[in-house]
Amino acid sequence: MKKLDFRAEAAIVAMAPPATSSGDGDVPKIVETLEFALRALSASSATPEELAEIRRLLDGMRTSPALRAVEPVTPPRSHLPPLSAREPPLPRIATYSQGMHGFGHIRRNATIAHALRDAGTQAVILMIAEAWQAGAIPMPEGVDCVTLPGLRKEANGGLNARFLDVSDQELITLRSKVIRKAIKTFQPDVLLVDYLPLGAGGELVRTLERVRKHGRTRCVLGLREVLQDPETVRRTWSTDGWLDAMRDYYDAIWIYGDPAVFDPVREYGVFDGVASKVRYTGYLDQRQRLELAGAQATQLVTNLPPPPAKLALCVVGGGVDGYALAEAFVAADLGSDTTGMIVTGPYMPPESRHRLLESAQRNPRCEVLEFVPDPVPLINRADRIIAMGGYNTICEVLSFEKHALIVPRVHPEPEQWIRAQRLRDLGLIDVLHPDDLSPRALSEWLARDLGPLPTHRSRVDVGGLTRIPTLLADLLNGAVTGTPTV
Repeated sequence: MKKLDFRAEAAIVAMAPPATSSGDGDVPKIVETLEFALRALSASSATPEELAEIRRLLDGMRTSPALRAVEPVTPPRSHLPPLSAREPPLPRIATYSQGMHGFGHIRRNATIAHALRDAGTQAVILMIAEAWQAGAIPMPEGVDCVTLPGLRKEANGGLNARFLDVSDQELITLRSKVIRKAIKTFQPDVLLVDYLPLGAGGELVRTLERVRKHGRTRCVLGLREVLQDPETVRRTWSTDGWLDAMRDYYDAIWIYGDPAVFDPVREYGVFDGVASKVRYTGYLDQRQRLELAGAQATQLVTNLPPPPAKLALCVVGGGVDGYALAEAFVAADLGSDTTGMIVTGPYMPPESRHRLLESAQRNPRCEVLEFVPDPVPLINRADRIIAMGGYNTICEVLSFEKHALIVPRVHPEPEQWIRAQRLRDLGLIDVLHPDDLSPRALSEWLARDLGPLPTHRSRVDVGGLTRIPTLLADLLNGAVTGTPTV
């Protein structure tokens, strides 16, 4: 940096009005400017003599009667009072999504957050989720995130860092500390945990212990209706300490399903000790997500041929094991009046996605998309859906009342297969076992006359998002005892 030009100093001094000047209010601004210059020059190549000269100018101006006569400048304050001072105080809600694979957990919590805000609760909602997932999906207004480094669940059940070159234990420790500090600082009235009672790798244990011992936070465990097969649930939930966690740490258990479809309390037999905490919410109606869908998803629909042209949509969840279904869809006969679209999901292996794109080039009526922040505008537009059987996908099919062929995952976890069978038995969806998957099977289903659109919402309880605000109010008011209810 060039040495200070003392003619510039003289100009600065000349800017300072005398004590009797009517411009006394300008003096603090000049002092602030000189202090800034002093800090800048202190870190530069200015000589000690130059720094001493600026300090002398500052000292002289600080003792000026003009400066003493000026009222101190108060920085502008927010027009909103502190949360703790508002009457009534606004409820604080924290949600936890473990990430690992797929967007089901974070999307479920984001949908609930939107419903709570839309219901007029004025809740202040802090979501705790993996950083790259939180940045990838639309978030409701008035909701923000504390983000966690990514975690990946391997096929053998092991946990590894998704991006960082650290051990699994180092990553769990880091995530655990972030969660614990966030909850300690935010002090939520309610902590809503999705699926894993102790978090991924037990990362919630210390947070739950502290909340139960010192805090006022009420804890809710949110569960999809089908967890796994009964034998696996009974074995793992006992040996992993999850049953003890439900009893010791949680005030309520919300099951996002309709017991007329699948009743986990009756089917699993592991909730006996906490049955009074259970509330069935009903499935979560996904139509509210249309309000959150970004411009990208909406534009995709705009670019499609308008009705009566038809859209057959293939979705494969996160995509980690969705290649076989997507490849069969690309090779299927869509019909002359139908456009096909595949959303592969961000977890489909790159080599699989590359092969899929090559196959799609041979079918000009089929388009492949890697990832859509929110696919519900496409779900809403689709005439037929071919998909795997994850919880969120099924909720979308039920909410938008679509003809659907579900090709569920069967191994290593049969959750999707169990869910698909129950819905098929109720006549709500068609199901194809993955062993029977082929382009011909999909072509035949697409060519069938399926009749009028189904009326799922009149046959299955999808009122979860209207019921959860009431459950939250009951929880805040202490009314969390009783028997399992819908």
